[in-house]
Amino acid sequence: MNTHKTLLITIALIVFSLFTNAQTSKNPWAISVGIDLINVQGGDVETGLNFGAPALSLSRYLGAGFSLGAQYSLNNVKNTPEDLGYSSVDGIIKYNLSDGKILPYLFAGYGFSRFEPTSAFDSEGSFPSKETSRTGLGGIGVNFDLNDKLAVNVSTSFRSDIEGDGYNHLQHIVGLSYSFGSGDADKDGVPDEKDLCPDVPGLKEFDGCPDTDGDGIPDNKDRCPEEAGSEALQGCPDADGDNIADIDDLCPNIAGTAVMNGCPDSDGDGVADNEDRCQKTAGEKANGGCPWTDSDGDGVPDKDDECPEVAGTVANNGCPDEPIELINFINSENNTILFSANGNKLDSNDKVILDIIKDLLDKYQSANIIIEGHASSDGSETYNMRLSEKRATSVKTYLESKGINSDRLSTKSYGETNLLGDNKTARGRSQSRRVNINRSAKVIIN
Repeated sequence: MNTHKTLLITIALIVFSLFTNAQTSKNPWAISVGIDLINVQGGDVETGLNFGAPALSLSRYLGAGFSLGAQYSLNNVKNTPEDLGYSSVDGIIKYNLSDGKILPYLFAGYGFSRFEPTSAFDSEGSFPSKETSRTGLGGIGVNFDLNDKLAVNVSTSFRSDIEGDGYNHLQHIVGLSYSFGSGDADKDGVPDEKDLCPDVPGLKEFDGCPDTDGDGIPDNKDRCPEEAGSEALQGCPDADGDNIADIDDLCPNIAGTAVMNGCPDSDGDGVADNEDRCQKTAGEKANGGCPWTDSDGDGVPDKDDECPEVAGTVANNGCPDEPIELINFINSENNTILFSANGNKLDSNDKVILDIIKDLLDKYQSANIIIEGHASSDGSETYNMRLSEKRATSVKTYLESKGINSDRLSTKSYGETNLLGDNKTARGRSQSRRVNINRSAKVIIN
């Protein structure tokens, strides 16, 4: 007999390790048929398991991991002072510890257990009141799926004799359960096996899912389930009609473009209006959509302009180009204008020289010059100072008549303080009666 029991236990453990169950909202009802093993506890009993059958149960999955059911079992107990017939009937509540093919659970219950000599057990029915004790129980079990409907069940429970007329005992059950029925956990009329939203009441036309905002798009496909929208925008609204859902639109009330995340770019500078500090003027993103300041208007922004207050060229980093040709002319022998004794009038040759200077000043708009007037030693110093001033003024007046701004021209009179040649000779005196822009003259670059 012990060998037979050991074999049964071994088979049960092998089944326990190989197979896997699930009584869930998909198949809420489960009926189970199996064998039960009774281990009676007490000082007057022998150690040992008692094999019996059947063990029957019916349960209903309620939701959130809980099931409610009833259990009935029969057995024969051999390791008490006399052989006893055993029967039990219980109400059970069960809680699943996890989901999946392997489904461990806890359970507890309340019912009735009967231990009665076999002769009386056979003749008087299963539960006469004088042999029946109220029983509280608690235990643990595991269901293993064989497929969607069939599962192997193994459980162990401790059963406490509340009234003291029977025995405390352990009950082990190995059974095969069959799950059936079509559950509807959210009570929306759509069976859970067909319900795409089994835990939320929904509509049949949407396979059990709700349409909270009533836009004809079920919530499980609606990016904005609480705001009515279009199918093209996955159920989201588009207040400004720019085909960009408000949920993605940084400017939901002003029509824009997808490139600008739903915002407009009024000045077309690539900076969206919501980030553009100069929405009506094209500018640079790095400058908040505004153009860089260019104080001198030379096309080189102040941030890059080495001469921000003076117009220059891009090639020279915003500074004016060096007036090379003007400097070369000033340093040449052709820049001297000579006058007759006591004279300050310009002749045609003088004007040719000044026209060259005028052209060079036009080319180098930032260049300014100083016109220096000189005189020979003839006459008094005071007279010669006034005469040299008149000569410089004649040159300035001519250049101004050619369109050179007077601000670019200044004069300086030297009188007879800077003579050329020997002024005791006519040749020496003629060289001193002059206006020139020589090496010592300033060329001012603003």
